[in-house]
Amino acid sequence: MVDLSRFPRRRYTHGPTPIDFAPNFTKALDGPKIWIKRDDQLGLTPGGNKTRKLEFLVADALASNCDTLITCGAPQSNHCRITLSAAIKEGLKCRFVIEERIPGSYDERHSGNNFLFQLMGVESITVVPGGSDMAAEMQKIQNAVEAEGRKGYVIPGGGSNALGGLGYVACAQEMQQQLLEQNLKIDRVVLGSGSSGTHGGMVAGFLANSINIQLTGVGVSRDPEDQAPLVHREAQAVCDLLELGVTVPADKVQCVGGYWQPKYSVPNDTMVEAVQLLARTEGILLDPVYTGKIMAGMIGMIRNGTIGKDENVLFLHTGGAPSLFAYEDVLLNRDAK
Repeated sequence: MVDLSRFPRRRYTHGPTPIDFAPNFTKALDGPKIWIKRDDQLGLTPGGNKTRKLEFLVADALASNCDTLITCGAPQSNHCRITLSAAIKEGLKCRFVIEERIPGSYDERHSGNNFLFQLMGVESITVVPGGSDMAAEMQKIQNAVEAEGRKGYVIPGGGSNALGGLGYVACAQEMQQQLLEQNLKIDRVVLGSGSSGTHGGMVAGFLANSINIQLTGVGVSRDPEDQAPLVHREAQAVCDLLELGVTVPADKVQCVGGYWQPKYSVPNDTMVEAVQLLARTEGILLDPVYTGKIMAGMIGMIRNGTIGKDENVLFLHTGGAPSLFAYEDVLLNRDAK
């Protein structure tokens, strides 16, 4: 097991997240046995995959004597919410740059994460058009913070860099130990693939810990020809940070597309079905932007035979439930009435 102790780390979760069997969901799909790794139960408000990344990123910010966290995301960004929660816990300020990928989609009066940004007291939100250079926009915020005599720490979108990726190396190790203790054989892990930190970190974690389980990433904003290179680059960066001395094989990065259209964050029928089905069979909430489309991808792969009926499949649930409340009409099919 690779040693992560040389990297500063904050702990925001007490113990490992559960691996729960989903018997009713399994039965409803008449397919493989399905387990869910409950990273939606990670710490912070409420948790999700960004919590693991922030354990390393915020520790680095504190070690650098920073007093303000600066990050970016879309209007319903789970990453922004959890970064704000970490800042509050550590006594830091927090500022966001919100990318309006769909014109007019940000409104501070909207529900979901937008409501939580305000309730939790984000210091400022700067809204920029879709396609903006987010690194440059966050640099402007950092410059403004420094002009006030403070010190800002920039966290990339999704917390996706080599340091943040260590969070999912830690997750891979945690999962490996749980499977051993539960005497559970898993054939495939299905997870989301977006800003690439979670997927790339898991690829690196599997390599570093000799975990021979198929890892399938479902794209939430890109198809494989565009997504796979991002994941490969992230996985290699994490491996290099760990000084593993390995080149990440291209075949270790498996991406599936086609389930995120028509656009990032825009609902589709397969997402609505996935969110409704898991809620009504297991009482587990997915979100419309990320996990709903990821689960739609897993359901699609089960139905088209890509995932065999005899497989044991683990779905990595990365959180995001607050954004459900910004999509109520779509998820309850009210728009069709």
